Amino acid sequence: MNNISKTLPEVLAPAGGKESLIAAVRSGADAVYFGADGFNARRNAENFSQADFLDAIAYCRVRGVKVYITLNTLITDRERDSLKNTLRLICESGADAVIVQDLGVAAAVRRYCPSLPLHASTQTAVHNISGARELLELGFSRIVLARENSFEEIEKICRETGAETEIFVHGAHCMSVSGMCYMSSAFGARSGNRGLCAQPCRLNFNADGREYALSLKDMSLISHLDEIAEAGVSSLKIEGRMKRPEYVAAAVTAVKTKLAGQTPDTETLKSVFSRSGFTDGYFTGKRTLDMFGSRTKDDVTAASAVLPLLRGLYKDERNAVPVKAKLFVTNTDSKLDLTDGINTVEVCGSKPETAKTVPLNEERAERSVSKLGGTPYLFTGAAYSIADGMTLSASAMNAMRREAVEQLTAVRAKPVCHPFDNTAEPEINTGRPKNSPKIRMRFARFSQIPDGIKCERIILPVGEILKNSDMISSDNNIYCAEIPPLVYPFDEEIMSERLQKCRSAGIKYALCENIGAVRLARENGLTPVGGHMLNILNSDAAEEYRKIGVCDITLSSEMSFSLMREVTTEARFGFIGYGHMPLMRFRCCPMQKKNGCGGCPGVREITDRRGVKMTVLCSEKRFSTLYNPVPLYTGNMKIPPCDFVTLYFTNETQERCRLVADSFAAHKNAPFAKTSGLYDKELL
Repeated sequence: MNNISKTLPEVLAPAGGKESLIAAVRSGADAVYFGADGFNARRNAENFSQADFLDAIAYCRVRGVKVYITLNTLITDRERDSLKNTLRLICESGADAVIVQDLGVAAAVRRYCPSLPLHASTQTAVHNISGARELLELGFSRIVLARENSFEEIEKICRETGAETEIFVHGAHCMSVSGMCYMSSAFGARSGNRGLCAQPCRLNFNADGREYALSLKDMSLISHLDEIAEAGVSSLKIEGRMKRPEYVAAAVTAVKTKLAGQTPDTETLKSVFSRSGFTDGYFTGKRTLDMFGSRTKDDVTAASAVLPLLRGLYKDERNAVPVKAKLFVTNTDSKLDLTDGINTVEVCGSKPETAKTVPLNEERAERSVSKLGGTPYLFTGAAYSIADGMTLSASAMNAMRREAVEQLTAVRAKPVCHPFDNTAEPEINTGRPKNSPKIRMRFARFSQIPDGIKCERIILPVGEILKNSDMISSDNNIYCAEIPPLVYPFDEEIMSERLQKCRSAGIKYALCENIGAVRLARENGLTPVGGHMLNILNSDAAEEYRKIGVCDITLSSEMSFSLMREVTTEARFGFIGYGHMPLMRFRCCPMQKKNGCGGCPGVREITDRRGVKMTVLCSEKRFSTLYNPVPLYTGNMKIPPCDFVTLYFTNETQERCRLVADSFAAHKNAPFAKTSGLYDKELL
């Protein structure tokens, strides 16, 4: 028996290009998402030119399919004008919503086109109640939850916030938490946060002899759709804007079949694309080695057998828009009305004739009026008013029907534009920091802090603050508690208690690497300090965070110094000046063994295909982090005007921390191998 509630969630499909769009719509998607030429997280997809963009949205509108436009990348200050032009186009198109990661982009949407609904991209890394509530208050109408959430966590977020939520139910898994991956940009200046991820994680990394240790199987939650609908999820999202139309058709068909209470063809779905099968590990909370898999030769060859079959799923137009007709035949006139329940068109036809043998009746009339094959329309009934003794040829009635269909299609295709305020402009702050930047230091452990070290602020994880609270004076403003970047729903109350204890110990500041952490800090009496993983790449984003209480802004480590020089914000801001930078955050740790975490010391190494070893550090068995083996160092570089520079220590010894601090203070070249990161490059 089907236990799904009466209101079924929306089925949302990817459309990387024209054929995929047609496949999605004809297979029964309720909504599609795609990007224009820029500002979307799949810039390597076919996407749509300006003319094709408008045509694609009109195509969907005619067929009653919603369209969400992806603006889910970080932008720079230099791209403000281009963003404004893109928003104008979206407003003219009458799209149903935009999907956004960057709070600066969200601010632009609210400024220029406040009636355009905002959906929060999964790149915002919202995975808890605090993050969802914060985005709702910022004007987002829908939140795409992190793929790493379990069913219980999804249900709790829906229940506690009442938010309209969207989750991925089929498609690729990123190894890292979305929005927290910097591997592609660190290794090749191609940022996932800018829509150009090169997927280096799919290469052969080795973890204690296990190959492809950073490659997860694709997810498939199709067997769990009943539970998901019961939990209150509003939209079921299919990943795959880079995949072929046959994949889109297969995935949409499988989801629609399951929602109808029938058994989907998961074997065909697996054949068209998988990585050693599928996983539901995040959803079920079984984050084991069974989640890992890579694309094999068998996976590739399996597709060839099913592609012709899948093309049949979207070969023909889908009759899905219900319409009704009214045919009037008088002694002198004929007329056909066609309505979709909202729009009605009227077509006048040929003059009727007096029947020589059999007059026109309803049965014969309906044979002509109901012929809607090859159109988006589904005939649901007609009313007839036919004068006695009169007739009208089938060709005349067919001509009226065809013209009525054309007119109704033209009416339905016409966009309902969102108002665009061309005069609205962002406030430009001209204040610039004038003094030499202060030095801040982040340590993973209290024992790393060198004796007598001088700096503006010392940042320590919340747990280290509490373990060493007797060392911290209640009137000392130097210490800052670092909130973990991942705090899942059932840990939020515990984290709040820990933050309140930090406050009681005299701590006034909390470093926040996620928007949910900003709210947690604020609600527990601490002043939020923005970490680099907030991905602040432009002035508008910096201002948005300042307005929600973030006192200091750490700019994104993907930002060049030349871009930093263009930042204007009232907030104090700085950047990471040293550190083995985080490349990925894992909720499914690649270093686990068949027995899970048993016996793991919390510090492990993974090896790339060239033999380079990279450290993986565990954070209280909640998540783990992969770090760049070559540290970032800017002590000898000409840095842009800013308020502070943070030295980000992870697993260094106390002696190494002192060496780095002394070298940095003296503006010396690093006495060790280093990288300048993206600071002296231009991010693609």
